[in-house]
Amino acid sequence: MAASRGVAILVGAGDAIGAAIARRFARGGYTVCICRRDASKSQGLVAELRAAGHDVHAFSVDARQEAEVQGIFARVEKEHGPVEVCLYNAGSNVNKPLLDTTEKLFFKAWELACYGGFLVGREAARVMLSRGRGTIFFTGATASVRGGSGFAAFSSAKFGLRAVAQAMARELGPKNIHVVHLLIDAGVDSEAIHQRMKAAKGIEASDIPPDSLTKTSSIAEAYWFTHQQSKDGWTHELDLRPSVEKW
Repeated sequence: MAASRGVAILVGAGDAIGAAIARRFARGGYTVCICRRDASKSQGLVAELRAAGHDVHAFSVDARQEAEVQGIFARVEKEHGPVEVCLYNAGSNVNKPLLDTTEKLFFKAWELACYGGFLVGREAARVMLSRGRGTIFFTGATASVRGGSGFAAFSSAKFGLRAVAQAMARELGPKNIHVVHLLIDAGVDSEAIHQRMKAAKGIEASDIPPDSLTKTSSIAEAYWFTHQQSKDGWTHELDLRPSVEKW
């Protein structure tokens, strides 16, 4: 394996967006550490990337638990090197009528999408500030800027994560830490969305018009693009959508 450019730690990295970002940053020369609640679900991806000559590892972590988040950063830094890139991608897209939104559901949506993002972002900043460099990514959604009907829980959580990202960007930017909030105003071209569209409208994946969903590889390229920006032209928030999306 070639010498690593540093570590990219991806928290809440599932089989769609997270996997695409893992592939992109592995190709870009980073040691990739995939972190999710059940690391065994990423073993296929790890095997794929290792077979291609990349340095990739998977860890189990609950991003809502402060001690676990602190522990994973300490372990990754000790075993694999300095964290140069951090992604927070966790969140639960909950769609419930207001009167069916329980206290427990509301809290869990906030805890995963917002509180977990704060914990991960804070610990990433802690290790990056000691070296004076780094990039921290947060994945946003349409719900980050618009509270749609049925999305009281999810929107409040994503609004909150956006605020955390803005506050971090203003505090950390002058210290050479680039904080990016990528607002995905689109359906993502993934198995989960295909199943949701079939259940809701009876649409088969083969019948979805081309380029009407945003590909996970396009999302990964957007993150890679912002990570490569020079300091005189940093993007904090970038919104991404297909050309046919109404907005």
